[in-house]
Amino acid sequence: MRFKGLVRTALAVLVLIPVAPGVATAETLQWRLCRDIANRWPSGDDRSECAMVTVPVDYAKPDGRTVDIAISRVKASGDRRGVVLLNPGGPGGSGMELPKSILRSRAAGIGAHHDLVGFAPRGVGYSAGVSCQDDLTQPDPSLPEKERARFVAERDGRNHQRCVAQDPEFVRNLTTANIARDMDRIRIALGEDKIGYYGISWGTALGAQYRTLFDAHVDKMLLDSVMAPDLDLVEMDRAQMTARENTFAEFAAWIARHDDVYHFGTSQAAVTRALLDLRTRQTRLDAFDSMITTSRRHWAATARELAALAAGGTLGARAAEENRTFGWDADQTGFSPFQQTAVMCNDSGSTRDFDEVWDARLRLIEQLPVSGRYGSEAVRCVGWPLPAQPWRFTGGSSPLQLVGHLYEQVTPIGWTREMRARIGGAMLTVEDDVHGSLDTLPCAAKAVEFFDTGKVSNDSCPGAPLPPA
Repeated sequence: MRFKGLVRTALAVLVLIPVAPGVATAETLQWRLCRDIANRWPSGDDRSECAMVTVPVDYAKPDGRTVDIAISRVKASGDRRGVVLLNPGGPGGSGMELPKSILRSRAAGIGAHHDLVGFAPRGVGYSAGVSCQDDLTQPDPSLPEKERARFVAERDGRNHQRCVAQDPEFVRNLTTANIARDMDRIRIALGEDKIGYYGISWGTALGAQYRTLFDAHVDKMLLDSVMAPDLDLVEMDRAQMTARENTFAEFAAWIARHDDVYHFGTSQAAVTRALLDLRTRQTRLDAFDSMITTSRRHWAATARELAALAAGGTLGARAAEENRTFGWDADQTGFSPFQQTAVMCNDSGSTRDFDEVWDARLRLIEQLPVSGRYGSEAVRCVGWPLPAQPWRFTGGSSPLQLVGHLYEQVTPIGWTREMRARIGGAMLTVEDDVHGSLDTLPCAAKAVEFFDTGKVSNDSCPGAPLPPA
């Protein structure tokens, strides 16, 4: 890890609790303004405080090697009743700026009576991690599609093996269960008997894991855009791509209702035929398929683009980049692709055999002709060298609010129902397709009420309205 000059000394965490070696107490945990110590932290932020909590690398060896986990805090603005830890999902994502984000949202009222606490999970951002330089050599374009895919999968597998070899002990312990244990060390460091928790996407699995291990220390827990209770990457592709295929059907029906504007046909079947015919004439199939399975809020603009494309228009291109720095000199929102892969592959018992993954892909394409080819999770763990440590979630007695999104593709609504059957809780249904959108909607008031009173909801609430055609 890398630190600015005096940060290591200023944020040193003392070992004072015999039952939990390496954990700070509320009295010894040293807070400083994040802007004063954390690279790229907004200079105008005068509320966010940062500190480090020391945790064991391997909880089976509590007196062994330790690493530091970065945390952030915005104190309650009113009568303080406790704390709420926050996680934005991933895995691989940092929650360091999530307290500020919540305070800018419709769920800001949570911060009236609760300190909002974000953290960068082990392997992410300012926290301890492994920095990897990947081989990105591309396959020979003349190879058959399957062999090109095999080349990439095996190349990525070798990349992962090199990263694991840098620090096998650390990477082996990149699991949802250990990150949940880190959360409990954060609870102890904050001096709290119980903590609230607000998790989104993979953060819902993290919450389910924390509640499984530490139910007695949960005050209230809200999980938005809920993961399935079992991490099967082949099944993840199937569920996500089924939701994506359903979106295409719903979009075609919507376009048909506005034939006076778009002129693709007056029935869902007619629009489907027209769009699939247009699809056969595209050289950039991935970009076109992204358009016809887009989020509802983009339907009007996308339908206009499709009409223009039918008249001879063209498609654009996209690019991405990643950050690889750790410690207080890192990017506070730095996403870690390797941490994401490590957690998912360590947690999933899915096949790691390329041929099995490819056969599953072919079956999916047959079932879902528009979206089936875009499943990307099943291939992730080809060549992963470490044994699986699957999730084992159980129910609890602490207050639990699940939030599912009726039309969502990333975490399909069925996963929320499956998780509820596994661990219990109430289920609020949001009538939208936007991943983790609760805090952007008027029904975020239900989240504020839940953390203030413990009142759960089994109701539904509307999402943002569709734009006019």
